[in-house]
Amino acid sequence: MDRKKFLKTIGGGSLALAMTPNLLFGQGLDLLAEKSEYKLTILHTNDQHSRIEPFDSSYSKNPNQGGFARRASLIQKIRQEEPNVLLLDSGDIFQGTPYFNFFGGELEFKLMSMMGYDAATMGNHDFDNGLEGFKNVRPHAKFPFICSNYDFSDTILEGQTEPYRIFNKDGIRVGIFGLGIELAGLVGKKSYGETEYLDPIEMAQEYSELLRKDKKCDLVICLSHLGFDYGENSKKVSDKVLAVNTSDIDLILGGHTHTFLPEPQRFRNSSGKEVIVNQVGWAGLLLGRIDFHFDKNKAIKNISWRNQVIDDKIMA
Repeated sequence: MDRKKFLKTIGGGSLALAMTPNLLFGQGLDLLAEKSEYKLTILHTNDQHSRIEPFDSSYSKNPNQGGFARRASLIQKIRQEEPNVLLLDSGDIFQGTPYFNFFGGELEFKLMSMMGYDAATMGNHDFDNGLEGFKNVRPHAKFPFICSNYDFSDTILEGQTEPYRIFNKDGIRVGIFGLGIELAGLVGKKSYGETEYLDPIEMAQEYSELLRKDKKCDLVICLSHLGFDYGENSKKVSDKVLAVNTSDIDLILGGHTHTFLPEPQRFRNSSGKEVIVNQVGWAGLLLGRIDFHFDKNKAIKNISWRNQVIDDKIMA
């Protein structure tokens, strides 16, 4: 879809899980919140690419859109309205503006920490200054990096990432794991060193099953930097391939392909249950939002969404 047209039409709505009985079909987030026993708000970004400032007003594609300060204001507003918020990122925080060239990712991590990011995964461009470059600025990120299919045990990043993390939001247990794209052929060997790439589908099934069954999580989220779709003939693992070939993921928040999805996409997993996939383009032009509404037994009752454009209507 043409990016300009998409940004003009993006809005919000409600997704009902067809496999679940007695779902509430609401017209807006407020109505759904009144009917839910529990509510969890997921905010997410991907492929920020060091776009600290908004695009210039003379820029033809995205004039005066984006910007970290505006995003911070919007996030603060949402947190004032919603008690249970998770703020997540799906990788490629680095590379794209002189801010990265001068500060090596330190500024991005500091600003994301100020915004209160809860977790992120690593994208291929987060290796652009090598493992040492990432490690040098890692202390400025006051949130975990969750990487489930990068094995850093023989590198200087050992202990700098986690394979999964569990968050408790008002009694709702949220398990998160992260998947990155294969680095060989995409990133120079010198930049990732002895990092071992593990099969993303195998790791996804292992960690989603662990979180669902052993850790008793009510919601399982994958932070993915695999890319949304590469076509039917591609051998690459995408979010679409991941969704249908695993059995315990509820939500995949994607990155890498800079895909502006007009709305969260729904797929059937290997057990016939629904998986939601969302990705919000690149450069912080949008803040993704998905609200999960649970019944008294903490089963998902309804999912509502509202991806918001970051522009000059938001007071920074």
